[in-house]
Amino acid sequence: MDTYVYFFEGRLYINLTNKCCNDCTFCLRNNMDGIEGNNLWLKKEGSKEEIVELIKKNLNFTDAVFCGYGESTYRVDDMVYLAQFLHSVGKKVRLDTNGLGSLINGYDIVPKLKGNIDYVSVSLNEADADGYDKVSRSVFGKEAFGAMLDFTRECIKAGIKAKMTVVDVIPKEDIEKCRAICENLGAEFRVRELIK
Repeated sequence: MDTYVYFFEGRLYINLTNKCCNDCTFCLRNNMDGIEGNNLWLKKEGSKEEIVELIKKNLNFTDAVFCGYGESTYRVDDMVYLAQFLHSVGKKVRLDTNGLGSLINGYDIVPKLKGNIDYVSVSLNEADADGYDKVSRSVFGKEAFGAMLDFTRECIKAGIKAKMTVVDVIPKEDIEKCRAICENLGAEFRVRELIK
């Protein structure tokens, strides 16, 4: 059975899709089927209505996170629908993203997120377009880095809290450059440990 929702560290996680425009060198998908016993590979994507019904079964959480084995912004309209439902039952909503949703959809998606997503966590991954391209291996090539920064900037302008993350597989000097990028944008910064 496909896993559309799962709990991790007290939060509800929503696994909308397996589609992703990146193939990050450190991605869990490359060597694991899921997390905490939940297989996150989908045979088919769940409908927004199915996912609402699953969420209703256990509302014992404060925060919900769009994060699975793909990039949730491929389904931006369904994501917004679900975020609105989550807000209606008093939950905070976070999006973990590669920040390329506007490139994926061909238009600026931030106005759709405003008022629906409380917090974004964006994978910064590296300090410049060349480094990002090597680590993220995006179908959008070197255009991806600037688009990800633009997305983060627009989220902050729209009043959506933003954090940017790097995984501790990149050189320390690059981590410090990434920290400076975040400070310049007004985003929080977090260094994540590689999950093995």
